[in-house]
Amino acid sequence: MAKTAIIFGSTGLVGSALLNILLQGDEYGTIKAFVRKPISFSHEKLQQIIIDFDQPESFSDQITGDDIYLCLGTTMKKAGSKDAFYKIDYTYTMQAATSAAKNKVKKLGLISSLGADASSAVYYSKVKGDVERDISALGIETIHIVRPSLLLGHRKENRVGERIGILLSRMLSFLFVGPLKKYKSIQDITVASAMFQLMQSDTKGTFIHESIDLQKIG
Repeated sequence: MAKTAIIFGSTGLVGSALLNILLQGDEYGTIKAFVRKPISFSHEKLQQIIIDFDQPESFSDQITGDDIYLCLGTTMKKAGSKDAFYKIDYTYTMQAATSAAKNKVKKLGLISSLGADASSAVYYSKVKGDVERDISALGIETIHIVRPSLLLGHRKENRVGERIGILLSRMLSFLFVGPLKKYKSIQDITVASAMFQLMQSDTKGTFIHESIDLQKIG
């Protein structure tokens, strides 16, 4: 019987690339995408579930299936405040993961970030680390946490600072060797492909995959 995949964040940079992989492959017969607004296309395997993220009790029972992919995330600038950033990156992600654990979903894939650390003095990195720590404690059978570095890809929104960072990363790519190799920028499709492949493994436990590993896998 074909499996069911669940995805949150399917309209984001990595999430949209991952959704295409899920739809095109034969591993899943149904892909349940939980979204705030309808996705602009349809597919025979795609089940869109329109939700209000601030009312998790209205959709938590629908977070059922075999594997869940959590691709939610924003930036401090786009969120507008620490509280708004925390709500998206921590609260919404944890609500989905907690419901998945309650509903006996066996595998979870999480997009985190390079440098995620619950003890970090950098707020962004600390929140990412908090999510990793708390998801790892939910008791889900298999958890794959991926930590990409600076993401390359076509974004819908204009992020000037990030575009400058990407340009510099490309110009100075020859410097990212040895210990610095893990900081080299990475394509969105590479991260999505690596995450998908990792989730097809039969290994059980909690695993953290750094950006340098994602480059090889994806």
